[in-house]
Amino acid sequence: MQVVDPHVHFWDLDTHHYPWLANPGVSFVGDARDLKHSYLPSNLVREAGDISVLKVVHVEANHDPEDPVEETRWLQSIADDAERHGQPHSFPNAIVAACDLSAANAPAILEAHAAFSRTRGIRQILNVHTNKLYDYVGRHYLREAAWREHFALLERHGFSFDLQLYPSQMEEAAALARAHPGVQLIVNHAGMFVDRNGVAGWRAWRDGLRALAACENVSVKISGLAMFDHDWSVESLRPYVLETIDAFGAGRAMFASNFPVDRLFGDYAALWHAYASIVSDASESERAALFRGNAERIYRI
Repeated sequence: MQVVDPHVHFWDLDTHHYPWLANPGVSFVGDARDLKHSYLPSNLVREAGDISVLKVVHVEANHDPEDPVEETRWLQSIADDAERHGQPHSFPNAIVAACDLSAANAPAILEAHAAFSRTRGIRQILNVHTNKLYDYVGRHYLREAAWREHFALLERHGFSFDLQLYPSQMEEAAALARAHPGVQLIVNHAGMFVDRNGVAGWRAWRDGLRALAACENVSVKISGLAMFDHDWSVESLRPYVLETIDAFGAGRAMFASNFPVDRLFGDYAALWHAYASIVSDASESERAALFRGNAERIYRI
């Protein structure tokens, strides 16, 4: 099976600082202590099994926030080095970099990221939740004037924005997308449906996805499902995969691995074969879009 994987994280603990891995703990997404080891393109290739990974998009890995551009510099260097030495893959093919859009230096950080040829976009985690167990950032960036002002600069650089948030934030995010039709937004992890204990949670996720999907400049990655379903099976993933595709259509959805984070709950090949099983009755062109074409088009690789 050939795939383009649009959500992978690499890190080198010998040369770079990742605060969350310096003193890792246990959260609802798993035991980060099991991730405290370097994870490089060679690791991904080795564990891909029978999956032929054609291209990879690297999404910022919570690198040292004091120097987010260093992560981009490092990723560009390892890709360039692989290309220079004629290796079969020069991963990552695209870089989604980190920037705190609320910070005064955000314009300068965006300019610095733009100097690297493989930079395609920005991610800043936005997840905020009333339950502290699920709250990532503790503030509503989407409502902050400085953040929104700096978000508008993405279009100047031709950057997309990887949108990691919860269903309760989707209506506000849809308004942001409508206000900036020239910026491509990519919903991470199928919208991170975390409130799974009742009908209200399902409806908030379903309706939020459709509010975002109504914006032509929004697409979605079907990824990270294992963070909420540690003992996943094909059948347990099926409703979330199909609901997401139903909302966005096969033309604006793409499968992704979220490795090595989702590696805590299964191996790489098993995840991709699960996706393939769920959409086995889709047309050949739809499967090509979901597994390769949409990621190539949206991230321009």
